[in-house]
Amino acid sequence: MTSTRRLPTVTLVVAMRNEAAYIERCLASLAAQDYPPDALEVLVYDGESDDASVALAEASIADHPGWAVRANPRRIQAAAWNAGIATARGDIVGIVSGHAELAPTYVSAAVTALERTGADMVGGPVQAIGEGSIGEAVAIATSTPFGVGGARHHYLTEAADVDTVFMGLCRRETYQRFPFDETMVRNQDDELSYRLLDAGGRIVCDPAIQSTYRSRGSLGGLWRQYFDYGRWKVLVLRGHPQQVRPRHLAPVILVTTLAAGAALAPVARPIRALLILELGAYAAATVVAVARYGSGRPPRTRAILAAVYPVLHLSYGLGMLRGVWQFRAGRRVAPPD
Repeated sequence: MTSTRRLPTVTLVVAMRNEAAYIERCLASLAAQDYPPDALEVLVYDGESDDASVALAEASIADHPGWAVRANPRRIQAAAWNAGIATARGDIVGIVSGHAELAPTYVSAAVTALERTGADMVGGPVQAIGEGSIGEAVAIATSTPFGVGGARHHYLTEAADVDTVFMGLCRRETYQRFPFDETMVRNQDDELSYRLLDAGGRIVCDPAIQSTYRSRGSLGGLWRQYFDYGRWKVLVLRGHPQQVRPRHLAPVILVTTLAAGAALAPVARPIRALLILELGAYAAATVVAVARYGSGRPPRTRAILAAVYPVLHLSYGLGMLRGVWQFRAGRRVAPPD
């Protein structure tokens, strides 16, 4: 980014709620960008955290004029990002998770990708990292095709068009035209991406746009996360049926067929045989995935990885079933406390 031409200004909007364990590292990575400081604005929106997040964030930005920590009384990410987009001064706006850390070249690579590709939105692949054996196993699983199917923005190695992207960056007018849906408690970025695609837009994932995301460190936390992803995905797919892909339906098909098989197996021998066949095939696929993606990892991590894959798939599938019931006739739920 050494050209003498005027560089576009960039605003990064960070959504934060109870991120005391992560927010300092997140904001330190924003401060370390190789992009000119006078062309970079950072706005942190706090969703009424009840830990030390606000104090830590304010201390982290104290030496950066123009950076700010603001309140997000609605708490949800969509509201934080919309508020930041509405007040952003940057020509380009990027959304940032409080769990993420950006590589020093993140902003400059994103600006280059937007200009080079002419895409409406760009982002980089999700480079998950985790602490401890469980966190490491979760990071592996969520970065593999067996874990997340055809969601290529989790593991792309070359720039390509995708249907959604992690922490998208757009020209400000694009986000103003396509604001986040604040009725969505989860999957807000997916829903916006599908709206953009429905309107003829283009999304590019470029591995040069590097960042890391700290994965959940417990199987319970992972279950709740992916159950909610599956639950709210029902609304996204209902509103954008043309964006439905096999990967979206595979977990709910797995859960449904297993449940139906378990219910009918006691009274129907052919169903029992099919259930055993399905369980065996899934177990075999899981063993192959663990052998491939867990290669070189400690035995404990590989053993946990074998449990993480079913947690991902079953929680997502059950979440979708819950969503089908819960969001019947377009019903919504209140944002989480």
